[in-house]
Amino acid sequence: MDEGANAEPRAPSQTHISKLSLTNFRNYAQVSLDLEPGAVVLTGENGAGKTNLLEAVSFLSPGRGLRRATLAEVAHDGDPAGFAVHARVEGRFGTCEIGTGTMGGDAAGDNARKVRINGAPARSADELTEWLRVVWLTPAMDALFTGPAADRRRFLDRLVLAIDPAHGRRAADYEKAMRARNRLLTEDSRDTRWFEAIETQMAETGVAIAAARAELVRLLAAMFARLPADGPFPKAALALSGTVEEQVGARAAVDVEEAFRAALAEGRRRDRAAGRTLEGPHRADLLVRHAPKDQAAELCSTGEQKALLIGIVLSHARLTGEIAGAAPILLLDEIAAHLDAGRRAALFGILDGLDCQYFMTGTDAALFSSLSGRAQFLTVSHGAVTPSPGP
Repeated sequence: MDEGANAEPRAPSQTHISKLSLTNFRNYAQVSLDLEPGAVVLTGENGAGKTNLLEAVSFLSPGRGLRRATLAEVAHDGDPAGFAVHARVEGRFGTCEIGTGTMGGDAAGDNARKVRINGAPARSADELTEWLRVVWLTPAMDALFTGPAADRRRFLDRLVLAIDPAHGRRAADYEKAMRARNRLLTEDSRDTRWFEAIETQMAETGVAIAAARAELVRLLAAMFARLPADGPFPKAALALSGTVEEQVGARAAVDVEEAFRAALAEGRRRDRAAGRTLEGPHRADLLVRHAPKDQAAELCSTGEQKALLIGIVLSHARLTGEIAGAAPILLLDEIAAHLDAGRRAALFGILDGLDCQYFMTGTDAALFSSLSGRAQFLTVSHGAVTPSPGP
């Protein structure tokens, strides 16, 4: 975790994007937006390109963005020249110019995305987290609690990354080592030395991943405990399921590493038959319960699940502000459509209190009427974005 994770909370300093420019991105051939701190509301018809703008902002963080699309899919009309996203970011460390995309590369494949920070090539996309953190909620995540565990792991790791930038590198190293082990398994290799070397690396990085996840769950539990019992969004009770995750905290890290390494060695025959590694942090799950009802999230109503998810993201944003010194930029796609007026007003009030820049989309500007005078309203219409006076 970031240094100072257990220190006294400090007032966050807002990090915001003051200018966003897109070239050949989705349905935008070229667009440049001057953005204000705080709330940014994007309204327009379905298919106009509102979510595309959020996706562009999500590319200012490590990973494949909020749609997890291949980079070739992102380029406008499949243009082989690629795409570019440029942002001017204002924050507690001053102004930063960030550029990312595939334009100027030899290919538009997944390995072609480049990042430049203040004109200099970044060693990796992980350097983006030194300037801003980005978290999102999309309609596709409404099925988070009933869908596959992989979706919950991805959601959890995105939250961890916002307060522990090294998490992305550890996860990448673990995945690389696991792919190497899986290759040995499918090739029916019996090279014990190679297996031992790879499994030692998997044990070291895997336990670090599990420990970071467990620490986030602990910190979020403490954040939930500070919230009023009758808040607009129910408190969640979080837990981790996984052979490594369940040992972290109960045993010394070196002992957990040794136990995981031994489990990998003992499981080679089983894994060879399966053609893949069957045990480790890549199989963990995030377990969520509706705390007031003491009910598993997957058994709650659709509305309760939505409220739980919003509550987790809001508490995480507050936590990130206290630990990292600035709340993340939040991308909230179609978040207001399924909330009643009371919860919408409560949501907007909480977001304002977080002192963060947050982007919201919707087809009906009236849903955001209570933000009139304190939000920037933009109308999106098929590749064009224009200022709007609001509802």
